[in-house]
Amino acid sequence: MSPDHPPGLDLDRLRGLLDRERPGLAQGPLTGRLIEGGRSNLTYAVSDGVSKWVVRRPPLGHVLATAHDMKREHRVISALHPTDVPVPAPVLLCEDEEVLGAPFYVMEFVEGTPYRTADQLAALGARRTRDAVLSLTDTLVGLHAVDPAEVGLAGFGRPEGFLDRQLRRWGKQLDASRNRELAGIDELHAALGRELPASPAPTVVHGDYRLDNVLIGADDSIRAILDWEMSTLGDPLTDLGLLVMYSTPLDLPHSPVSTTAAAPGHPSPAELIERYAAASGRDVAAVSWYTAFAWFKLAVILEGIHYRYTLGQTVGRGFDRIGDLVPVFIEHGLTTLHEGLQEG
Repeated sequence: MSPDHPPGLDLDRLRGLLDRERPGLAQGPLTGRLIEGGRSNLTYAVSDGVSKWVVRRPPLGHVLATAHDMKREHRVISALHPTDVPVPAPVLLCEDEEVLGAPFYVMEFVEGTPYRTADQLAALGARRTRDAVLSLTDTLVGLHAVDPAEVGLAGFGRPEGFLDRQLRRWGKQLDASRNRELAGIDELHAALGRELPASPAPTVVHGDYRLDNVLIGADDSIRAILDWEMSTLGDPLTDLGLLVMYSTPLDLPHSPVSTTAAAPGHPSPAELIERYAAASGRDVAAVSWYTAFAWFKLAVILEGIHYRYTLGQTVGRGFDRIGDLVPVFIEHGLTTLHEGLQEG
């Protein structure tokens, strides 16, 4: 299949759908390319030679529809688009699997850059890096300020018992990937359960909020938040904990999992926490718990990737080093939690 007709994207059928549902939107023949970088769902850039859009669909051969819920992603960006939260404008949702072989949605193409590594961010220079990361924190405050009921998301999740369910869910994920001893991971899971904090009022939670899931504009502002597949209603501090985790230096050269924290000018985790607290008015005293939970969750995700690698189910570079990272994430989680308890 040619680069203009990537797998999973039938441009003729897509054009037919657009002509029926949004007549006049597409002016010329469509071309498309796969956008690299997504963790699971497939993302394509599509153009008619004049305008550009983005198509999001589940991976080829997917089985668990709940894990790749296009209707859910489309619903949240549709609800947030009229607010100040920067999201791409939705174009249409298609639940008819006859068109592309799976449900999908179309949204506007937003110009901007996702910064995935410290080296990429360093190219901006220290001042612009600082501005971009502080803008990331401010944008998270804005997301968490949205009243879910006012934008039609009152039933978007079950916030009661959210943290307990999250902890149990990731514990089950860990059990499903166990094929070796992992020192400290059961201790971390148990300690997180013992110290479960009381959640603040629920908000829309992104679920995977970090620098490479947003597009940064030429003015260093956040042009769009992307990848809403894990979004729900829940505890907003889970988003903050993940952001803090990804802003902590890993000190692992050539790691297949990178944070951007080593870029010159990158604000410290403490500064991001303080800025979020001041702007949101939320009590962040338990932020160490949320950050330790983020380390635990990523350790489980990485162990799942390592498990699939040992079964020969992954293809590509870097997978052979994933397993070595898991103990590092566990250690960070234990240290973060214990230090937080001592401070408390």
